[in-house]
Amino acid sequence: MIVEALIAVAFASALLVMLSPNEWAGRLAFALSLIPFLGSLYLWSGFDGSGNALTGGEIAYQTQIEWLEVGGRSVSWFVGLDGISLPLVVLTTFLVPLAILSAWTPIDLRQSQFYGLMLFMEANLLGVFTALDFFLWFVFWEAVLVPMYFLIGIWGGPRRKYAAIKFFVYTNAASLLMFIGFMSLVFALGDSVSSFALPEITAAIANGGLETWFGISPGRIAMVAFLAMFLGFAVKVPIVPFHTWLPDAHVEAPTPVSVLLAGVLLKMGTYALLRFNFTMLPEQASALAIPIAAIAVISVIYGAMLALAQKDLKRIVAYSSVSSMGYVILGLIVFTEYGVGGATFQMVAHGLISGLMFMAVGVVYNATHTRMVGDMAGMADRMPVTVGILVAGAFGYMGLPLMAGFAGEFFIFVGSFSAPALPYAPLFTALAMFGIVIVAGYLLSAMQSTLFGPFELATDYDVGPAPFHDVAPLAVLLVAIIVLGVAPDIFFEMIRDAAVPVVEGVSVDG
Repeated sequence: MIVEALIAVAFASALLVMLSPNEWAGRLAFALSLIPFLGSLYLWSGFDGSGNALTGGEIAYQTQIEWLEVGGRSVSWFVGLDGISLPLVVLTTFLVPLAILSAWTPIDLRQSQFYGLMLFMEANLLGVFTALDFFLWFVFWEAVLVPMYFLIGIWGGPRRKYAAIKFFVYTNAASLLMFIGFMSLVFALGDSVSSFALPEITAAIANGGLETWFGISPGRIAMVAFLAMFLGFAVKVPIVPFHTWLPDAHVEAPTPVSVLLAGVLLKMGTYALLRFNFTMLPEQASALAIPIAAIAVISVIYGAMLALAQKDLKRIVAYSSVSSMGYVILGLIVFTEYGVGGATFQMVAHGLISGLMFMAVGVVYNATHTRMVGDMAGMADRMPVTVGILVAGAFGYMGLPLMAGFAGEFFIFVGSFSAPALPYAPLFTALAMFGIVIVAGYLLSAMQSTLFGPFELATDYDVGPAPFHDVAPLAVLLVAIIVLGVAPDIFFEMIRDAAVPVVEGVSVDG
């Protein structure tokens, strides 16, 4: 029941913080958010799962209790962890306290509600990454939208209402598509499944349980379901051309919210793609390998080109996330041990690096009240520690060796270069690798313009070193990025163990 305890603590902490006085809320939220983090470390230290939770693997910390019946199928409180979900649970609980700490300076309105919503979102994110029953998973999935909507809509920038509504409408419509796709699979399985448990549904599909439904053949149902779910999750990732909600959400969101949006919420989409599309329906994924790989490469190149054209530091980081998620999709579609494992590893690496970048940009904004590249120069003289960490984070984004980003991209490229399941794999890989050059171009250009040279900023604010509670989360994130880059096996071995059954699903069936 440790997984449940983690979720319950986050929910209870959210309620407690919401009821606390504003002046205590930040410190109380930070202290309470450390409990799930320590709990996730305990889960990690005692993890004894093996294989993939959806394909018959040994599920760690499993609990399955019958809850209710819907449409003749039972719904269970079914949670547990495998090598794919555990790293994302640790990432979530690690980023939340740091995001809360980074909010102490910029958030001075309704602090109790702000920090309470952050913890409420954490509880639901933990639910998304641990739930193994579709009904339960969908409840958590949808519940994540609510706090994010309010966090952007109340504490965001001048166009916060537009950004919050756009975020909600896009992701809610995507959820509907995904729901229709999944439910069509469930009903086409008929009596071969008795519950909404994801392992049971995955096994039934693999055993040929899909039946003709309303005159539609099983193969066609599977393909339509795959496309509906893929489109739904693609919006959440997001990949081109479903990415337009992301820059608005990031630019208008306060810094701590951007950290969780890029660091964890985007991973919900790639995690769901891996679980639902690539694990449940590998045949359909393999049949669409070329168009999906093309979308991944376009996301890498187009996202990087858009970032190159931006003048707002936050927009640059936001568009670079679109590019990074393209690498993850490429890793998943190649169906190799290193490709799928590297994609999952890259989810964690990008969560840390994007969190660092957004947080560092936020610290600079707190001091200067501008994020525009053309408005400032020479920040290194006034904020040397912050700028040093920001530059290190930028190098991490560029894939500098011995940093987490390098390890994730390296695994993906190794896995994709000679992938038998993807025709023209070397060509797709080479094109995607070209994105690294563009990333280096726009990041170095932005850093050179804003950080170095003589100090130039027309402002009445006294620009100087940031307070300790602003710099500390940056330093912690940088250490984590380096540790994961130097010793990727901390997570990669367990990830690879869970990725192998996904790969075998294609090699056997293909």
